[in-house]
Amino acid sequence: MKAFLAGVTAAGSGLLGASLASRPGSRRFPVLTASVAATWFAGARAAGPVRRGRRDVVQPVAAGAGAFGVFYGCALVARRIPPLRRAIAGVLDHAHHGPAVSVVAATLVTGAAEEVFFRGALYDVLGARGSTAVYVLSTTATRNPALVLASAVMGTLFAAQRHRSGGVQAPLLTHVTWSALMLGFLPRLFPPPG
Repeated sequence: MKAFLAGVTAAGSGLLGASLASRPGSRRFPVLTASVAATWFAGARAAGPVRRGRRDVVQPVAAGAGAFGVFYGCALVARRIPPLRRAIAGVLDHAHHGPAVSVVAATLVTGAAEEVFFRGALYDVLGARGSTAVYVLSTTATRNPALVLASAVMGTLFAAQRHRSGGVQAPLLTHVTWSALMLGFLPRLFPPPG
């Protein structure tokens, strides 16, 4: 099972890196992000049943909103630090130049798929620390320090929620809420040049 999950992780990570390396607004971006999500969903499904956990909605959504607040505050500071500003702006170029529906769908579906795979199948085999470490390692394929840092912070939160709730629903709701808010508000802080 570990070898299978390692293969899925390698494939998904490669596609993730390629998706963010694609030209913002290109047709490749939605195709590659859909492929990333499909890889995570298919890998989790092939690994066995995914535990849903407790059906609490309020706490995970509130956690996602709270995490967004912290990240928004950090983004205000990061705008003043050129390497971080460039890293964040590089990711947000896809939001500025891609079709809004496509970017929103890619962001939310990929976030949900990550939770099903990393806090589902991978968590069941490697536990909280191992699945978080692999999540961060997978994100290094983007070659974006802002995303790697975010994956370490949020991956730790998602793993704690998985442990507390007994399944993927809580981290999935937190991830989708956080991602939706980040996508809704961060592009205004990092407008496209010119």
